[in-house]
Amino acid sequence: MLILSHRDVMALLTLDACIEAVERAFRLHSEQRTFGPGVLGLPTEDGGFHIKVAGLRGARSYFAAKTNGNFPNNAERFGLPTIQGTVVLADAANGTPLAVMDSASITMLRTGAATAVAAKFLARPDSRTVTVVGCGVQGGIQLAAINAVLPLERALLVDTDQPRADDAARAATRLGLRTEAAKDLRAALRQSDVVVTCTPARRAYVMAADVAPGTFIGAVGADSQGKQEIDATLVATSTLVVDIVEQCAEIGELQHALAGGLMTREQVHAELADVVAGRRPGRTRHDEITIFDSSGTALQDVAAAIAVYEKARASGCGTEVALDD
Repeated sequence: MLILSHRDVMALLTLDACIEAVERAFRLHSEQRTFGPGVLGLPTEDGGFHIKVAGLRGARSYFAAKTNGNFPNNAERFGLPTIQGTVVLADAANGTPLAVMDSASITMLRTGAATAVAAKFLARPDSRTVTVVGCGVQGGIQLAAINAVLPLERALLVDTDQPRADDAARAATRLGLRTEAAKDLRAALRQSDVVVTCTPARRAYVMAADVAPGTFIGAVGADSQGKQEIDATLVATSTLVVDIVEQCAEIGELQHALAGGLMTREQVHAELADVVAGRRPGRTRHDEITIFDSSGTALQDVAAAIAVYEKARASGCGTEVALDD
């Protein structure tokens, strides 16, 4: 079994490769060539844990289980990352553990990759301006991922911590974009073709009145009960694509639209897997507001973990251990 650190994962898995792997996983899910996915959440006083599991069938079938701790106040309280944990990858044919790897890097890359895959099908292909709300590590990955699939020219970065937004704007210039740390969220939203939200908010701040026709919204932050970034009315009146319907109904933006009686599960336009596979259409009109409810699925984790593991084996990277010694 291989032990693969954060540094190993980041060296082995490029964002482009992760986008490709995640898109393939969603296509396999539409073809019923996956196991699961499943999720278990456990809240604690200052954060929580979740366990996500899934598998992919292929020439070699794999299973992955990710255990993540998510503690938003870690940086200020302990000087630690918000997300820490592990991904265990196993052979799905016989149960043999193959690798244990850092989950924060896997989560970071695959979350951005899923938004990029959704944007390929749901954003206007001529999108030029993006607003990213939330300028932590995930915000930077989201921007890079969107930039990889759309012809962006301008990025507006918004955060409740203005110095952090300023730092993120400076860092984002490496992508070749005109960047700005925007102070007026509503004004930024109205100028944008694409909006990505990746915050721990528990109250909507992206409202229907501030979103222009034709906008694509990647709603990333809602990944547990009670979290919310997008006005439930906007969710219900837009073309809503989810990663997994049942999961989003419990922990994604969809939970609030359902709880408010604004829509039913049957009114969800599609799961992303069916859009990727062509079973359901993506964007159909220039003025259509589309939303990707990204609650985070283990299909993304297993896809990224397989890519890391296979490259590690080919390159001799990682530390090998024998659990049965």
